[in-house]
Amino acid sequence: MHHFQYRGDDLYCEEVPVARIASEVGTPVYIYSHATLTRHFRVFDEAFAGVLHLVCFAMKANANLAVLKLFSDLGGGLDVVSGGELFRGLKTGVPPQRIVYAGVGKSREEIAYALKSDILMFNVESGQELRLIHEVASGMGVRARVALRVNPDVDPKTHPYISTGLKKSKFGFDIGHALEEYEAARALPSLDVVGIHHHIGSQITEIRPFVDALEKTAALVRTLRERGTEIRYLDVGGGLGITYKDEEPPLPAEFARALIGVIRDLDVTIVLEPGRVLVGNAGILVTRVLYTKQTPARNFVVVDAGMNDLARPSLYGSYHAIQTVRQVSGRPEMTVDVVGPICESGDFLAKDRGLPRCEPGELLAVMSAGAYGHTMSSNYNARPRAPEVMVRGNRYHVVRERETFEDLVRGERTLDELG
Repeated sequence: MHHFQYRGDDLYCEEVPVARIASEVGTPVYIYSHATLTRHFRVFDEAFAGVLHLVCFAMKANANLAVLKLFSDLGGGLDVVSGGELFRGLKTGVPPQRIVYAGVGKSREEIAYALKSDILMFNVESGQELRLIHEVASGMGVRARVALRVNPDVDPKTHPYISTGLKKSKFGFDIGHALEEYEAARALPSLDVVGIHHHIGSQITEIRPFVDALEKTAALVRTLRERGTEIRYLDVGGGLGITYKDEEPPLPAEFARALIGVIRDLDVTIVLEPGRVLVGNAGILVTRVLYTKQTPARNFVVVDAGMNDLARPSLYGSYHAIQTVRQVSGRPEMTVDVVGPICESGDFLAKDRGLPRCEPGELLAVMSAGAYGHTMSSNYNARPRAPEVMVRGNRYHVVRERETFEDLVRGERTLDELG
């Protein structure tokens, strides 16, 4: 459920007309619903109420400070994958004891920053990383809490670019060699081995892959305990999908029942890293039609948002529903490509899409854009990044300003300027 609905012929976000925001803030613009974000977090969190758990939002999906603060105020933590994400999270006041740090390429400086911040734990991806964390922690005179990320070799049945738990993946330790890796970790005196982690992919719409992976990991937890490694945290990652078009992902309550059934007797705190499922359908990207163009082969609707604003269609061939912000009756439907202003043939938001005949100047809403939208945007073709707006009830707030041309050159110098 989300709070983007038509009232009469006009699309609203909660109590605010989307057209009003576009008129006053400009386009393209990302718009998020505070009520939808709140509801999605609570539904997910309450689904796991029967067990010790911590919901660490995967902020790679949406790193806006207002979004992070909202989830923190609701009791959530963060899954971060860089020093920059850690900085953003701490800046919003997220308690460091609710932050887990994943990612295959943590630098020495990032590790030191996380240790100084006293985060909950590192999800470690390799033996070399494990030794580097030990080295940095030893030099700082602290102990680093770690979980080893195991690769359960489970097919998540999603796009290959976002499948992360297969044997050929770059992520994690092979589960068949995990016992030796845990023994190696326990031998390092500046490490406190507290957990185990797996993450099999993103936009997964079936429960079975999650259960298959968790059964393997839970069996490993039992074996580790028999050998003297006391696992306190079981981080099951994220990846639960959403409806973009006709997908039917499980509800959080179904997802929780299935997972809890596997780990109920383990006496661990389950750490969850939902991303897309919390924010995806809580945001839209609003864009304005610049031109319409017909060729002998195609019909095009040229809009002011491009692949630099929303990369998913170009990157993954992903589907996002597109709606007119104002419905006009009696218009014929046309099959069109919705394309942006970027000088790339891959710059499109939709291909072969049925839409009412569009006119220059009207507004379109690209739905389900709250996840991996602004966070993946860029300044390609020297385009300022779009602003982000949060709607709460009958008011809206610009929670990230539109970049200016001056922002595009901030920090740059020519050789002449440098003397």
